[in-house]
Order: sequence, then C-alpha cells, then structure tokens
Amino acid sequence: MTTQGMFPTRVIRCCAFVGALVGLAAWAQAATPAAPIRLTDDRGVVVHFTKSPQRIVSLLPSLTETVCELGQCHRLVGVDRYSNFPASVLKLPQVGGGLDPNIEAIVALKPDVVLMATSSRAGERLQALGIKVVSLEPKSHADVKRVLEKIGQVLQVPDAQRIWRVIDAGVAAAAQSLPAKVTNTRVYFEVNRAPYGAGETSFIGETLTRLGAKNIVPARLGAFPKLNPEFIVRGNPDLIMVGDSNYAGMQGRPGWPAIRAIKENRVCIFTVAQSDVVVRPGPRMAEGARIMAQCLLDKAP
Repeated sequence: MTTQGMFPTRVIRCCAFVGALVGLAAWAQAATPAAPIRLTDDRGVVVHFTKSPQRIVSLLPSLTETVCELGQCHRLVGVDRYSNFPASVLKLPQVGGGLDPNIEAIVALKPDVVLMATSSRAGERLQALGIKVVSLEPKSHADVKRVLEKIGQVLQVPDAQRIWRVIDAGVAAAAQSLPAKVTNTRVYFEVNRAPYGAGETSFIGETLTRLGAKNIVPARLGAFPKLNPEFIVRGNPDLIMVGDSNYAGMQGRPGWPAIRAIKENRVCIFTVAQSDVVVRPGPRMAEGARIMAQCLLDKAP
C-alpha cells in the first residue's frame, strides 16, 4: 500500500474531496445575497433595506447607546450633540440636536440610515434627499425592549433578546437589594425646575414602582406633567430625587421648607452623569435603577 507520511492515498484523496466540498459551501454562502430587511418604525412607516446598514447617524442618545450595547458602535459615523456614552462616541462628528439637526452635516456623512426620535422634524427632509430614516422613541421599559430588538433586526445582531434579559435582570436585582423598610417611600422625582415631575406612567416612574417606591405624581396626570408647586407641597413627599442642574433654589420655593423631604434633608441630588443614566430610556436602565435604589437606601425614612 502506497502512503504519504502515515496516511493511505485513498484517505488523502477523501479528505481533499471533503475539503473541496467545504470550500464550495463557504463560497456559495458568501455568494448568496443577504436577506432583505423590513421593519415598521414608530411612525408606522415600513422601511426596507437590501442589506444591513454600515454607516449610521444617531440623533437620540438612547438610540446611540442601544447601537453600542449591541456591539455595533463602529458603524456610527455621526451623533447628536447630547450623545455622550460610551466615551468613544465623543470622537464622532456631532450634527446638532435631535430636534434641530444640521441636515447638510448629516448628508455629508453619507449614512445608510439615520436613527431618530419620532418627535424630530428632520425625517421628511432627509427622506426627500434619499436618506433612509428609522424613527424609534422609547418611552417605557417595554419600549426599551422593543427598540433594542428592532435595532438588532436592522443591524442583524441575533442576541438582542439575550441582552434585554440581562438588562431586565439587573433592574430586578436592584429592587431585590432593598430592605423592606423603604417600601412605599413617597417620592417626587423632578425632571425640570418648571417644575415638571416624572409621573407613574413615565420610564422613571416605572423604575420607581419596580423598586417598591410610591410616586406622588399619579398616572392620570401623564408621564411628565408640569405641576403646580402647591401640588408638590400638598403631596409632601418623603424623599425627592433631582438633578443638580435643577436643584438650585428648590429649598427656597414658597411652602417647600415644610415638605418632609426638605425638612429632613431627604433629597438625592444626582450629578449630570447620573442624571443622564437615570432619565434615558435605554440599555443603561439597570444602572439607573441601581442609582435610584442607592438613593432610597441612603435617604428613605
């Protein structure tokens, strides 16, 4: 029997044949065009892609963070002025605000798609210029899951659901870390000194509920209602959560020194970085829940 090294000739020929088949299969797979992508965005508009977009402009921080959470930060070629996480996006060209973006700057970046909020006025103008637009605006925990999965579909990232389960489990863990004594702590979360508060139906309100807190702003008032300051005085919260940019002057508002949270110094003042995490309905929601849980642990009566 003739051999080459230690193997019979027929075995070598068999292996060569199998190798050829594997190579042919790989070539066929590479030559097969990717399946087209079709999704319905939050405007109800159906958007088609012949292949997954490689050049993305994001005009909403939560969408920017979602792209990066899916491991696709490298596809971003431009962001809005408020997108600041992860740190790598700070190096990207900024194209204005989400509501008032610089159209010329976006066009110059030659994006395959622009991700934006439904409230942005730029969508029709960009579409008229031949640029694809996907409008997604998460406003609740369920929306974060849905948007994560939709962007995962566009970017053809298969494990979006697994990523969501990790995020959701993080929120549950933050809730479980709290002792029973903080349950039903009456909380007022101020999002703007006008004052606007975070209601029970808001993304922030949902987090508070999952942490076992009681929101003094009821669902009937909406997600982020403008409130009469007297309403908050009458609500007499046990604890106040507020960003440091909105805290100035709070203690001097008429009637507010009588509020229990003010009298007993039960106010959590979040830094700018913490506020970004807490108020953005995006993939950092578990971190936001941990920040709010720590506030309850530190300040709840």
